[in-house]
Amino acid sequence: MGKTAVEQIIGAHCGQDVVAGDYAVVSVDLAMSHDSTGPIAIRAFREFGTERVSHPERIVFILDHATPSPNERVSGLHSMIREFASAQGIRLYDVGEGVCHQIVVEEGLAAPGQFAVGTDSHTCTYGALNALSFGIGSTDMSGVFLTGKLWLKVPQTMKLRYHGEPHPVVTGKDLMLATIGRIGSGGADYLALEFSGEAIDSLPVPERLTMANMSIECGAKAGIMPADRVLREWRASLGHRGGTPVASDPDAEYAATLDLDAGSIAPQIAKPHTVDNVAPVTDVEGTPVQQVFIGTCTNGRLEDLRTAARYLASRQVAEGVRLLICPASRKIFQSAAAEGLLETFLKAGAVIMPPGCGPCPGTHLGIPGDGETVLSTANRNFKGRMGNNKAAIYLASPATCAASAVEGRIRDPRGFDVKGVRH
Repeated sequence: MGKTAVEQIIGAHCGQDVVAGDYAVVSVDLAMSHDSTGPIAIRAFREFGTERVSHPERIVFILDHATPSPNERVSGLHSMIREFASAQGIRLYDVGEGVCHQIVVEEGLAAPGQFAVGTDSHTCTYGALNALSFGIGSTDMSGVFLTGKLWLKVPQTMKLRYHGEPHPVVTGKDLMLATIGRIGSGGADYLALEFSGEAIDSLPVPERLTMANMSIECGAKAGIMPADRVLREWRASLGHRGGTPVASDPDAEYAATLDLDAGSIAPQIAKPHTVDNVAPVTDVEGTPVQQVFIGTCTNGRLEDLRTAARYLASRQVAEGVRLLICPASRKIFQSAAAEGLLETFLKAGAVIMPPGCGPCPGTHLGIPGDGETVLSTANRNFKGRMGNNKAAIYLASPATCAASAVEGRIRDPRGFDVKGVRH
């Protein structure tokens, strides 16, 4: 019987044939940690009584969750990571470099066929690069620091096939919200999602990153995309090559196969307070919003900012609405400035924030007030997300967020008069 792409990657990293359900101890190509979870991993590692990590060249720390530091306690955690990284010879991306998952793909730290873990649940993002990647706990990471290996149960794979051509305004974010709405937040528990179909074949890598990022939101351990021409050209444009691309065998066994008609999917929105509470944007159109947030590891990329700028060009953010723009990395920030996107945002009345994660989990900046409604490009909207359990969070694409910021209420981006966007 053939192997899935996930079984192939795990087999190659443990040196034996494996099938779903087997247990394996695998070598880790990349171990990523950040300022929110890294200090716990460091303390746990020190309890082993060992002086040195086994493979410092495979480890990376990225400070992104509360940056620049908002208080003395966080400053101490940042210092701990800096000192540990320096002593162990570990790469460190310090304050202002950007969101961990954007840094990993931007810097080419993950590649096709690799096995990567991180102390962040959205580490599954690198599946868009045809890698197997997922989040682990901080104490598990301490074991990776010690041995360079991780044990796991080989997951089954659910194949998702997206047929047809999406509406020009419908993005990977909309496709993934529709998928999560159909599967449910626990419908793919401990499965790996394998994305396929003509709608995926034509999808740009930044949108694939968004979809892989949100695999965890339906319970999946990981999501994996094809290593095709689109991916090769995108990586080459960034100067990245290498890796060992994998593809499932034609006779691979899947736990389930789900067919979705991408052409029939309208712009989607996740309503409070669960990510699978999904509906077409038209169902809640007209709902007043007090804060709109465009950023995060889901939708803070340059392509997302370009989309938002098209909706905001020569317009003003509605009175009573705060529009927060947070580029996902320093490089994106610089490119957005060079292209004039930041000037467009500032003229529209937006607030530009330093690259980082802060507003999304509510660790730093942009915390909504009691009773306020937020429209966000992030990936989670449970009560308390963004730092206030008395706020209501809706999730949508950058196009929906930008159009809604202009109107002051949730707005279907279709039909909005936007230069350069077909409707």
